[in-house]
Amino acid sequence: MSTFLLEIVTPERKVYAEDVDMVIVKGTEGEMGILPNHVPLVTPLNIAPVRIKKGRSEEVLAVNGGFVEVRKEKVVILAESAELAGDIDVDRAKAAKQRAEQRLTGKQDEYDFRRAELALQRAMNRLGVKQG
Repeated sequence: MSTFLLEIVTPERKVYAEDVDMVIVKGTEGEMGILPNHVPLVTPLNIAPVRIKKGRSEEVLAVNGGFVEVRKEKVVILAESAELAGDIDVDRAKAAKQRAEQRLTGKQDEYDFRRAELALQRAMNRLGVKQG
């Protein structure tokens, strides 16, 4: 079976770079599975887990927005942030979730509400990857 190079890059570092069989991302238009020789494209990503399939194994990363660029033999995810499941601090993610939930229930302007909503989505994404 053919493979392709998957790179996941954040502003701080390269999080992932390996040959994979398939990657599943959640774009703004829905979930998309990418196999070798996929048609080239660029699309924005939602805050959601990225699933990576290699042989019979599957890895999941918490990716918090960004873009995916699909080329003939390479896929690059340019993410605002990304964490491997083993790198996620559950206590920190739970605390972030709790802070975001508290901000959502308080009185605030529309900008602060959106920031709190995104913070909650990021925390839930991290917790879902770690526990899933």
